[in-house]
Amino acid sequence: MTTKLSIAFLPLNDVAVLAVARERGFAEEEGLALDLVRTTSWATLRDRLVYGQVQAAHMLAPLAVAVTLGLSQQPAALSTPFKLGVNGNMLVMARDFAAALDPDPVARLADPLGTAHDFAAAIGLWRRKPIIGVVHRFSSHALMLRYWLASAGVDPDRDVVLRVLPPSLTVEAIHAGEIDGFIAGEPWGSAAIDSGRAEAVAVGERIWQRGVEKVLAFREPWLAENPDLTDRLLRALARAALWCDEPENRPALAAILAEERYVGQNVEVIERTLKGTIIPRAGDSAIECPDFVLFSREATPFPWRSQALWIYSQLVRWNMVEASPEMAARAAQVFRPDIYRRALTGSDLPMPGASMKVEGALTAPLPAGSSKGNLMLGPDRFFDGRVFDPERIDEYLASFASQS
Repeated sequence: MTTKLSIAFLPLNDVAVLAVARERGFAEEEGLALDLVRTTSWATLRDRLVYGQVQAAHMLAPLAVAVTLGLSQQPAALSTPFKLGVNGNMLVMARDFAAALDPDPVARLADPLGTAHDFAAAIGLWRRKPIIGVVHRFSSHALMLRYWLASAGVDPDRDVVLRVLPPSLTVEAIHAGEIDGFIAGEPWGSAAIDSGRAEAVAVGERIWQRGVEKVLAFREPWLAENPDLTDRLLRALARAALWCDEPENRPALAAILAEERYVGQNVEVIERTLKGTIIPRAGDSAIECPDFVLFSREATPFPWRSQALWIYSQLVRWNMVEASPEMAARAAQVFRPDIYRRALTGSDLPMPGASMKVEGALTAPLPAGSSKGNLMLGPDRFFDGRVFDPERIDEYLASFASQS
C-alpha cells in the first residue's frame, strides 16, 4: 500500500533531495507517493504547514525556529529531523553599486571581510540607502547578511533597507530598480548576473562554510503520531541526497530541477551552480567553489542542535527574541537528531555520535566520532574566525557588543 505525503517547497536548487526522492523512485520504494506542492513565498509555505494543508515543508531553518519560538503570526511547534542542504546562496548587487568594490571579482569573493568594508564605504557613495532583497526576515541568508554587514560596522537596521520578497521575484525586482541587490538561494543570483544587471559580491559558503540552510520541517504533533511514515521518508531522502551529491548525476539532477514544476530555470545555469561554478560578472571567467552546496557528504542532513542554537543566538543579537534559558532550550529542540538516528540507524550512513558541536572550529577536514562508518567533517569556519560554542552563548553574544 502506498501512502501519499504532501510537502510544500519553493523553486530553488535545494529542493533537489525532495525532487529526486520522487523522480528517481526512492520514495516509491519506501511505499510513499510524494505530492510536492510548488509555493511562491515562504510565508505561504509556512501557513500551509502550520494549518495542516501539507504534512511537511522544505523550509528555511531559521523560520522553523522562529515559528516555534512564537515569532510569527502563526506560532506552532515545528520539528526538523533532516537538513536538505547547506550553503548554496549568493549576494549580488547592481553593477553600478559593485563598481565601488574591488574591481577583481575573484579577490572580492575570496576576501569577504575586506569586501564587507568596501561595501560599507560604498553605502556612502550610493544615491540612496541601499535596498537589499531578502527572501524572509527569518532566513539563513538574512542572518548571514546581517552578520557580514555588521563585521564592517554597518547597522543592517539603520544603514540599509532589507526588503522581503520571494526568491522567484528577485531578478525582476533588480531589473525594475526596486532593489539594489539581493541575497537568495540559487539559481536566482546567477540568473541576475547572467542578465548583465548584477555582480556577485559574496557567497554564503565563504561567510560560513557549511552553514545551515534548508530543512525538512514538520508539525511536532504530526511527527510524534507518525513515526513509521517519518522514518520511511527520511530513508528515502537519505538515499536521494547521496544521489544528488554524486558528480556524475549533476546533469540529470539539473534536468529534473529545470522542469517548470520544480525550479523552471535554464538547465545550464542550474547545472553550473550545482557544480559550484560561479560566474561573478557577465563575461568573466568562472570561479570554482566545490563546496558551494552540499546535500549528503559529511553528514550534511544531520540536524546538529548547535546549529539551531546558532540561529537562536542571531535572533537574540538582532533583538528578535528575548534571551532566556527556556527560549534557548526550545530552539535547540526544533532540530531532532534523535529521530534522524532512529530512522537511519540500520543504514550504512555514518552516524554522528554527538548532537552538538562547536561551530566554526574546523579549518580543515577532521574525522569525527561516528557510531557507524567513517565520518569526516569538513571545514566549517566563519569568515571572521569566530567560533560558536553552544555551551557559551552569552560569551559569544558579548563578543559582538561593539558591532551591534
